[in-house]
Amino acid sequence: MRVLLAGASGAIGMPLVRQLHAAGHDVLAIHRSAQGGPRLAATGATPIQVDVLDRPGLLAALDGQRADAVISELTALKKPPARHQDMAATNRLRTEGTANLLVAARQLGARRFITQSMVFGYGYGDWGGRVLTEADPFGPPGHGRFEDHVAAMRSSEQQVFTADGLGGIALRYGLLYGPGPACDALIDGLRKRRIPLARHSGVLPWVYIDDAAAATVAALERGEPGAAYNITDDEPVSLATLLIALAVTVGAPKPWVVPGGLLAVVPYVKAVMTGGLRVSNAKAVRELGWTLQAPTYRDGIRRLARYYE
Repeated sequence: MRVLLAGASGAIGMPLVRQLHAAGHDVLAIHRSAQGGPRLAATGATPIQVDVLDRPGLLAALDGQRADAVISELTALKKPPARHQDMAATNRLRTEGTANLLVAARQLGARRFITQSMVFGYGYGDWGGRVLTEADPFGPPGHGRFEDHVAAMRSSEQQVFTADGLGGIALRYGLLYGPGPACDALIDGLRKRRIPLARHSGVLPWVYIDDAAAATVAALERGEPGAAYNITDDEPVSLATLLIALAVTVGAPKPWVVPGGLLAVVPYVKAVMTGGLRVSNAKAVRELGWTLQAPTYRDGIRRLARYYE
């Protein structure tokens, strides 16, 4: 297929471009920064520098192009968010950016649209050990300070599912980790002992970046229109567990452990660290034929160790 990939120079974008090419697909790669173009061109993709929030500019940049499918991996996050306002730009991409890409998809003649969603669309907080599936309500209203974030994920999915003739699919990724700028910054913070961990941390769903990219290719090729898929590994663990293991692997000192109340100044981080969310990936494994290279964080940390050695 010929695929338009928005967010192509982001954390999951670059691995996804490589995997799409390996699977025989041709990629039109939307990026915003000037630095992204040469990197994408080196992969064999066709770079298109444009801001997806500029609808006239987006449609003009794609004039004369055709594509079979559109994949949205839009995010404005350069590092893990700490405060609610850190999510504002990404929320806007999930609402306005998705709307603009749907218009572009029709101009391109696309018949499939895959949007990036996230497991926090089920809701932030502690779920008491219950394992959620795609059959559970997604994006229910009433999340207080977190409502803007959940509403943006809800909007993105609903727009895609209700778009006539576009075979919309939503991928609800777990927390991404793997080689790249975000992990570079994380390891630097661990080495400088600047990342505190909450004393009581809840478990979270994770997914190694290369596995998330592989699931996205599988959804492009075999996903059911109108379906959502949880894209996570097999073993949820707390952020503290993962970061302590990562610190040991890269030879960094053990992170500070602090009472959860001290994280009140970074409410988004506190909610993530002290919550408790488990989701099942069984549907994605079963329906997409998805095989994980890193089924647990231990496998992922071993892969990271080879990258950073």
